[in-house]
Amino acid sequence: MRVELAGKVALVTGSAQGIGRAIADTLAANGATIIYSDRTEGDLAAHAAQGGHHFVPIDVSKGDDIERGVAAALKAAGRIDILVNNAGIGVKADERKTVDEFPVEAWHNLISIDLTGVFLVSRAVIPAMKASGGGRIINIASVLGLVPMRLQSSYVAAKAGVVNLTRSMALELAPSNILVNGIAPGSTATEGWAKWIHHAKEAQDAHARLMSHIPLARPASTQEIANGALFLAAPESSYITGHILAIDGGWTAGFARDF
Repeated sequence: MRVELAGKVALVTGSAQGIGRAIADTLAANGATIIYSDRTEGDLAAHAAQGGHHFVPIDVSKGDDIERGVAAALKAAGRIDILVNNAGIGVKADERKTVDEFPVEAWHNLISIDLTGVFLVSRAVIPAMKASGGGRIINIASVLGLVPMRLQSSYVAAKAGVVNLTRSMALELAPSNILVNGIAPGSTATEGWAKWIHHAKEAQDAHARLMSHIPLARPASTQEIANGALFLAAPESSYITGHILAIDGGWTAGFARDF
């Protein structure tokens, strides 16, 4: 898939690995200048510099850090045309409990990153988009924001919040020519997924049960999720806003097995 993004600048949060890295690299391959961003540098600064792009550290759980990071991004690149709010975390295995036993600290930590972070980064970037005449915001939600799963109340709540925050932002920002859409990935073969599936037989059994619920019977690749972001960033998608694109192998279409 090829679109023309030359002259566009994209800020992608949580782009050190996984879906975020794939989205950033895909936008770069289609001509955009990328501001790679994550909490820690790792190899990200070198990776960005190698392609003539930028790296700005941003911890999306910290408002002051976001303000500094966005200011640094604007100084480095001059503008932000595309914002991909990808930074997020999941629920750790030992924290997966029913809502009455779910750790309060874990709740607050996840909400601050997965939901409040989307709000704060968007809030910091929108004035620059308005000043330049418009832009695109792509929020990474989850199928669990559309169809809940047990024992992950904080993640389900945060991603459901991202879904409706996306729609709300689309309504508010349309007059400023800022299109706001979301992506709801299903099971995706990230680095973390690979570690999980090879960790124990119990994980492999859980994975087999999950795949039995997905019509395509496999996880997405990170590139398949990135292709969705590329479509939403493309000039050709200029009449799409407030949409949540489920890239889930059919997960949310209905029951894929008999009960």
